[in-house]
Amino acid sequence: MDLFRLLKKLVTIESVSGNEQEVVAFVEGYLKRIGYHVMLQEVKDGRRNIFAYIEEPYIVFTTHLDTVNPYLPFHEDTGYIYGRGSCDAKGVAAVQIKAAEELAGTGLKNIGLLFVVGEEWGSDGAAAANTIPNSCQWFINGEPTENTLVSGSKGAIRIKVEATGTAAHSAYPQQGDSAILTLLHLLNKWETMAFPCDDVLGDTTMNIGTIAGGVQANVIPDHAQAEIMFRTVVSFEKMKFMLEKDLPANIHMEYQYTADPVYMHTVDGFDSCVVSFATDVPVLSNWGRPLLLGPGSILDAHTDHEKVKKSDLVEAKDMYVKLAHILGEKNGM
Repeated sequence: MDLFRLLKKLVTIESVSGNEQEVVAFVEGYLKRIGYHVMLQEVKDGRRNIFAYIEEPYIVFTTHLDTVNPYLPFHEDTGYIYGRGSCDAKGVAAVQIKAAEELAGTGLKNIGLLFVVGEEWGSDGAAAANTIPNSCQWFINGEPTENTLVSGSKGAIRIKVEATGTAAHSAYPQQGDSAILTLLHLLNKWETMAFPCDDVLGDTTMNIGTIAGGVQANVIPDHAQAEIMFRTVVSFEKMKFMLEKDLPANIHMEYQYTADPVYMHTVDGFDSCVVSFATDVPVLSNWGRPLLLGPGSILDAHTDHEKVKKSDLVEAKDMYVKLAHILGEKNGM
């Protein structure tokens, strides 16, 4: 199965986070047919990671098989492949499989493949995968980086914030305590706060993703909540201290996902850049030194026009092959 047909099959299988079983089964079967030993690792609720190899690997190619909602069907034209996951990150998975196939065909069989679930859902797959015993010295994580090696990526903090108050008739606001106003005051404080800036990674940013509260206009609301995403340039502990300083007693925060900023390995002769999005890289610390590379643009990921350029897929496959040889030479292979 050539690269484009493989990606077509992957995109055709809907695998929104939490529903990855069918795409995992397909990849398992494909890898077994081409001679890989395949280990399935249970994650949760029947969802499984894949670790595959021919010989004990010193490098692993890794990415995620889940996608965001909503599912978008496959279609293509002469230049592009479209559909959910085409760029984030099933295009990467197809590239990694075909690169590993090519390398094995030339005798380089020490390249492993690690495909995880749940990256778009808090990286529970990567957290589980980090417990798999291995002797890898390097791992190349795949995300849409426009075929540019990433030297650094921002961290991320996803927070659910809940405020409580006292319900009352809106005609007598002095009898109540508005949870919505409490929440808004906190969000406004964060919005105007001087969060850290890094010379390489840039500014800390905040996005208020969802906000809700109250029951109707003539009732003082006793509950409100919001979901916030920070893209960070310092450690989680430093951010946690800033966020919780002088926190009102009627505010509760739940940290749903945290990842520190990370710096990655680059290679002479390959362009490099810094990105603002988070990846599974900091969660896969037991798989060696990290590199980050993949076809497609992050600006197309998570959109209703998600796509990847066919020529970029081919270029990415060749880049993975080249990087495997370079890293193999570093390890005396």
